[in-house]
Amino acid sequence: MLGLILGIVVLIAAIGFGIYIARKSKAFAAIIFTAGIIISVVCIIFSCIASVPTGMTGIVTTFGKVENYVLDAGLSMKAPWQNVIKMDNRIQKQSVTLACFSSDIQEVSISYTVNYQIDKANAMNIYKSIGTGYFVTVIQPSITEAVKEVTARYTAEALVNSREELANSIENVLTERLVEYNINIVDTSIEDMDFTDAFTSAVEAKQVAQQNKLKAETEAQQKIIEAEAAAKVKTVEAQAQADADKIKAEAEAYQIKVKADAEAEANAKINASLTDSLNDYYYINQWNGVLPNTYVGSDDVSTIINPN
Repeated sequence: MLGLILGIVVLIAAIGFGIYIARKSKAFAAIIFTAGIIISVVCIIFSCIASVPTGMTGIVTTFGKVENYVLDAGLSMKAPWQNVIKMDNRIQKQSVTLACFSSDIQEVSISYTVNYQIDKANAMNIYKSIGTGYFVTVIQPSITEAVKEVTARYTAEALVNSREELANSIENVLTERLVEYNINIVDTSIEDMDFTDAFTSAVEAKQVAQQNKLKAETEAQQKIIEAEAAAKVKTVEAQAQADADKIKAEAEAYQIKVKADAEAEANAKINASLTDSLNDYYYINQWNGVLPNTYVGSDDVSTIINPN
């Protein structure tokens, strides 16, 4: 628009100056007039070219009215009477620190960081409804409301133990609110949570108590495990000794049985081999030749009973 105005001004000035010079020198006036036309045309041509830097989106307005399209980065053509307003479509980062309250009325200071990006295809709608100051107008209030709203759902102790869940809940609420304004949440994080000194001391004391309790329970459990292991070892040893005694007794019984069977078999063989003649033979061989002095029987028949 500025180029168009400048071109018209130069053209008018060239015409006026040319008319003035023409009274003295028509040739010089023609040169001035031609130069003015050339400069005017150049200015008008430049006013038809729009340059949008990388990372920006061009919003086109015609006499203040926002057109329903955008210009991408680079050179684009437009009407001389149109203006191009540049909006940043890159990922942007903002951090805020808020004083919040938990559901049990504990004060907590939360430092929250948001990475966001405008929807460049709808940048003209953002400019039309909000303008270029969309962070202050929309994003910052939405962050404040989302952080305080979600924080109030948790107790102070739950905030400490559920930090990741808290961050995800805040991000979900914030995403739903900003998508209506064509602003996309890329990433969020809770940088820090700071509680009052009294609450911090109470939490630390509770953690110490829990750690001591856990330690005591662990030690007691360890003693139980050791006692059970010792008892199991004794049971195994006793069972092993009983098995060993049983095996030994069975071995001895088997040995006695084998010996008895062998003796019985030998006696059976010996008994089977004995005859009356053989018995007499052994008896005679063992006699010492002395006749017994005691006898029994009738007067004419005597039987030797004892050689002594």
